Amino acid sequence: MRNAQRIERPRLDERERTGPRAFVAIPPDTVLFTVVAALVGIGLVMIFSASSATAYAEHHDVAFYVKRQFMWLVVGLGVAYVAYRMEYQRLRRAAPYLLAASMFALLAVLVPHVGISVNGARRWIGVSALSLQPSEFAKLALVIYLAAMLASRGERITSLVKGLIPLCVPVFLCALLVLKEPDMGTASLYVMLAFAMFFAAGARIPHMLAVILSTLPVAVISIVASPYKRARIFAFIDPWKDPLNTGFHIVQSLLALGSGGIFGVGLGASRSKFFYLPEQYTDFIFSILGEELGLIGALVVVALFVVLAYRAVRIAMEAPDRFGFFLAVGCASLIVIQAFINIGVVTSSWPVTGVPLPFISFGGSSLIVNLTAVALILNVGRHRKVH
Repeated sequence: MRNAQRIERPRLDERERTGPRAFVAIPPDTVLFTVVAALVGIGLVMIFSASSATAYAEHHDVAFYVKRQFMWLVVGLGVAYVAYRMEYQRLRRAAPYLLAASMFALLAVLVPHVGISVNGARRWIGVSALSLQPSEFAKLALVIYLAAMLASRGERITSLVKGLIPLCVPVFLCALLVLKEPDMGTASLYVMLAFAMFFAAGARIPHMLAVILSTLPVAVISIVASPYKRARIFAFIDPWKDPLNTGFHIVQSLLALGSGGIFGVGLGASRSKFFYLPEQYTDFIFSILGEELGLIGALVVVALFVVLAYRAVRIAMEAPDRFGFFLAVGCASLIVIQAFINIGVVTSSWPVTGVPLPFISFGGSSLIVNLTAVALILNVGRHRKVH
């Protein structure tokens, strides 16, 4: 029995069948709201702690980065409130335009003097103080587009040629544009995010495996042809072989986590943040969290993401229509998959990729997108079916 039969999805657009009176707006999911608030609070505290040494050395202000994160939090909450209050069905009609705008922005990043280059990667547009990362917003645009397409295609997703392959085209186009930045981590996240939604829609597992296998040679060639990507893969296999070069990030991350023990060295008492661990307040902030708060603190954060996933899926299962179902599933996948990839990287369970930890890592674009994704889940939950 294929997965389509194991997941009970809304099969008809009930809003069209019974009209708006069949749906009663109810209060938002307080558990999901509380979980996200806790993650954001933990993020602000950890950004202040993890970035304090670097902030003082570079800007003579230990709170420089947490101030900027708080500014982005205010912006993100404003955008999230709009996303929560709007009629989410409007996104279904806007989906192709949102995806087209996102792809245009991904192209603009690659244009000299338009995209901002940092450490050899061209991932941002704007000015250094107020830069945005289009690849983050493209995740949400891709979720909305796939939700709209899956809602309208129905059971055609079980067909490889007529259902799955046409939906894979925009996914791989976005992934290829992000690979050009280069950002292998975000590109792979696009693919995993899309396939999570395809699975929820009832796509056949052999079909998904066939698509993955057909693209595998391209991925292998891309890695082999790039010394940088190749070094990351080898560092993942054996980081201790070159601990001062290619394996430096992973080795320092493991040392930070290991020194935290069960209860941690204490909030603010990290030693790794003093220029031992690179990217200590962005991609590797979970290492500082594990060092300062120990295994207990790390498990609390993991548990919060698990609860977030559970509540989001529960809201999706009670969605009033197919678009709401896929929108909630996609937004939840966007957050949770990224979280566990980041945790996998810092624990040496996944190759090093530049993927931030949702709500906790420093970064305005990521925070805005993740808050908006949660707001859309809560929006779907406001209109869920009343039993």
